[in-house]
Amino acid sequence: MAAIEKRSREDWQELDKNHHLHPFTNHKELHEQRSRIITRADGVYIFDADGNRILDGMSGLWCVNAGYGRQELITAASAQMQELPYYNNFFQCAHPPVIELSSLLKEVSQPQFNRVFFAGSGSESNDTIVRMVRTYWDLMGQPERHTIISRDNAYHGSTVAAASLGGMKAMHKQSGLPIPGIVHVDQPYWFGSDQALSPDEFGIVAARSIEAKIKELGADKIAAFIGEPIQGAGGVIVPPDTYWPEVQRICDEYGILLIADEVITGFGRLGEWFGSDYFSITPDFMPFAKGVTSGYLPLGGVMVSDRVADVLIDKAGEFFHGYTYSGHPASCAVAIANLKLIQRDNLVGRIKDDIGPYLQGKWAALADHPLVGDTRMVGLMGAFEIVKSKSPLQRFDQEQGAGGKCRDHLIANGVCMRAVGDTIICAPPFILSHGEADELIETTWKALDLTQAALAE
Repeated sequence: MAAIEKRSREDWQELDKNHHLHPFTNHKELHEQRSRIITRADGVYIFDADGNRILDGMSGLWCVNAGYGRQELITAASAQMQELPYYNNFFQCAHPPVIELSSLLKEVSQPQFNRVFFAGSGSESNDTIVRMVRTYWDLMGQPERHTIISRDNAYHGSTVAAASLGGMKAMHKQSGLPIPGIVHVDQPYWFGSDQALSPDEFGIVAARSIEAKIKELGADKIAAFIGEPIQGAGGVIVPPDTYWPEVQRICDEYGILLIADEVITGFGRLGEWFGSDYFSITPDFMPFAKGVTSGYLPLGGVMVSDRVADVLIDKAGEFFHGYTYSGHPASCAVAIANLKLIQRDNLVGRIKDDIGPYLQGKWAALADHPLVGDTRMVGLMGAFEIVKSKSPLQRFDQEQGAGGKCRDHLIANGVCMRAVGDTIICAPPFILSHGEADELIETTWKALDLTQAALAE
């Protein structure tokens, strides 16, 4: 017997309107427009209740990296559900899936990472970061080192601590955040600057805003710096080449912990296993989620360096932190199958040497469109900026909704991408073929032409 009843699109929309509060949604606007009901998916495509096929240029929510309908992952979940559907990892207990996954994560991570703490999502992973960083400095006899530096426009999740780590002012205003002990500095967004400096010069200046904050507050008060290797939800902000080396230098010089938020960039998205590998940094923590299971089941966690883990093990006694679903056995089984699939099919290498360069070349050519002021893409993670004028550079007024118009034209013509203001962002599944990449780009050109015509009116 099917668990889900068959209903018409209209029935689903009415039930949704009456009973479902969506995340990150203007509910009044949604109720006027009605929700898009997604009913199934296959490969790189999703299908709505009307049977429309849409190329998923966002991998769900940056997570369905291996694509939809992977039988290996479905079988792994089913088999584990039959053998051990759930047990916790509290009270000196463990189970084979969480142990095997811990070992596998160590294999694909940098050598300083030998241990992992599991959570259920990226938000929970970053909540864990706050607890673990501050506990570490307490155990080191420096309890005054509790301040964590993050960046403006960063996104680290939506729980109280994770949203505080993030630098999105709208979230802070609505929720009375950030919590004490979290401060924010400049983001490395060269295109969004006045462009008076070269990208390399700007990268140094942006990184040194961290150093300025350390000096302002006192190095003896600073616990850590957290940053996404490439800012995702903030608009796929790719830092200049000079940025991360200078950040590493600053963290090393002042002895603060470096946290690389790999929730989006982890597990191959940039053509390396982690964004930290791509930018050649050596973090003390790597929170992760999303791509670890390709989104098939929820799972998050934190890779913890020996520098921190050894102190926690030797000095903490009991670490009073954890979640009911930390290391859920079915989620871990899917993650194991997913990582082995990525290894077997060499999907990381494929992004680096094949589909990544192929899509990047076509993506860069979008800059020839009159509406596109900038394009950027690393691996399979990209963005383009919609502008009113390229020279002199002029953006559209927010009320004109240029990005939203483009997104809507994309979806209406069969491609799902996301608008962050007037920035369109893209992160397709790793299995994207050359033909599907061509389809994505051709539809994007069409959507840009339609957007240009709509804005002209």
